[in-house]
Amino acid sequence: MKRIAILGSTGSVGTQTLEVIAAFPDRYSAHSLTARSRIDLLEEQCARFGPRMVAIRDAECAERARHTAELARGGSGQSGPSIHTGEEGLIEAVTHPDVDLVISALPGSAGLVPTLRAIEAGKTIALANKEILVMAGEIVMESARRNGVDILPVDSEHCAVHQCLAGQDPDRIQRVVLTASGGPFRDSDPAALSRMTSEDALNHPTWNMGQKVTIDSATLMNKGFEVIEAHWLFGLPVSKIDVVIHPQSIIHSMVEMVDGSLLAQMGPTDMRIPIQYALSYPERLESPWPRFDITRNWSLTLDPPDEAMFPCLGLAYESIRRGSTVPAVLSTADEMAVEAFLGQRIGFTDIPRIIADAMDRHLAGTDLTAPVTLESIMAADRWTRSFCEEKLIAG
Repeated sequence: MKRIAILGSTGSVGTQTLEVIAAFPDRYSAHSLTARSRIDLLEEQCARFGPRMVAIRDAECAERARHTAELARGGSGQSGPSIHTGEEGLIEAVTHPDVDLVISALPGSAGLVPTLRAIEAGKTIALANKEILVMAGEIVMESARRNGVDILPVDSEHCAVHQCLAGQDPDRIQRVVLTASGGPFRDSDPAALSRMTSEDALNHPTWNMGQKVTIDSATLMNKGFEVIEAHWLFGLPVSKIDVVIHPQSIIHSMVEMVDGSLLAQMGPTDMRIPIQYALSYPERLESPWPRFDITRNWSLTLDPPDEAMFPCLGLAYESIRRGSTVPAVLSTADEMAVEAFLGQRIGFTDIPRIIADAMDRHLAGTDLTAPVTLESIMAADRWTRSFCEEKLIAG
């Protein structure tokens, strides 16, 4: 029985992780659940899965949950989960001695420190939060090596690469090819992008994901993050990591070997499959999820991305080439810009502009040769939030 802690149990990956846990009740249990503010859903999850711990980032929401938990128990004397608050609460939830594996699925920078603390506590990490490796890949992977911790990718693309690389000599890898659906605007007129609304951008053609990652898919920043993530996960230079547009989302990614062989992992667009892979690794369990029908008349197309139309992909490549705290600025600026776009404060094409401005300003005042530490990353995060907010206020 693996006891699972979920950072972000009320999000898209978190809820699908609980579906996997429910499908294998003799294999997995939900030890710790965490959320930011979706208390109603969190209470439903607690009632169904009976976790021992709950952590809520928002203090006001945590107080309401404590009150509700007391009402739910009434005078029965039954023991509910212990409730913890803020970042310290998240850390307690993922470092508890009984936790075996942590699903890291909090969007943005919120999951960075709790995930690092979980690694230091020796917990296996199933990583669904791209921003953690984008912001602090060197620190996270070094900590994982030092503590003997496995980092298992949950993203369908990196899960695909992980499977294709099984048993392969890393020195014989020619390149990794990450596939991208292209998002909802791949066939749009570039001149029309500035008029696209958040409703348009959230209408993803193939995947069902959370709002942040869906907008990132529309800008191709999601794929840029995945390039950086693959760089750290698989120890490859970015020159060996390519991106192709594959609208059908059947091939989840590929690995080309030096002899010209191209290994591809294929399957349905169902996040429960890579989640199950990470939970069960190195085993393979028979699952109840719908299977890929290979007898259908499939059409598979692969095209190069249009970086002029979607500049976020190029910004991601530029950030990792620059190194230092530049990827952290990229990640935080994207988080701020996407939030502003969802709040109708900026237009779709303003997202890359704000990110590029933040990177340029940061580069002008940063010593790229200085050692990267957790403190310097968090300082870059704070600086970027302040800079972007000023840009948003100034218009």
